[in-house]
Amino acid sequence: MKTVNRIIACVVTVVALVLLAGCTVSYKLNGASIDYNVIKSIQLETVTNRASYQWGPMAPMFNTSLSDIYNRQTKLKQVKKDGDLVIAGEITSYDQTNKSVSATGYSSMVQLRMTVQIRFKNNKDHEQDFDKSFSASREYDSSQQLSAVQEELVQQMIDDIVDQIFNATVAIW
Repeated sequence: MKTVNRIIACVVTVVALVLLAGCTVSYKLNGASIDYNVIKSIQLETVTNRASYQWGPMAPMFNTSLSDIYNRQTKLKQVKKDGDLVIAGEITSYDQTNKSVSATGYSSMVQLRMTVQIRFKNNKDHEQDFDKSFSASREYDSSQQLSAVQEELVQQMIDDIVDQIFNATVAIW
């Protein structure tokens, strides 16, 4: 009886090992779902600032962050023209509004908001093409000057928007 149980245990173990050897688990830590056999390059057009309220460093900060995320999280080669993927757009809105009012009747919180219009073209699968807006906002205490918090808040909004663009273009969330 012990011999039969040992034989059954060995057979079950061998079958389990064979089944496990045939299975593969695949995951990507960056969330990108790119077939690198088909998509090899990306063309990032310069995103310009067309917002009515202008802050000089915003467009260069945005372009750097956009380029960095594709460099860090994909193996796509960035090209100047004829990219398999093409991203172009402009910052269309950058403004601040009073968010809440204190008991004294003055603004206590201010909301800073940024919107970017992006045109995405997948030259290998045009069904994935889109033209849409991505937005982010941050709040700050109205007792602070915008100039004191602007760079940090703009970078946070840029990071948020760039993540949204990345997810919409190559992570296909």
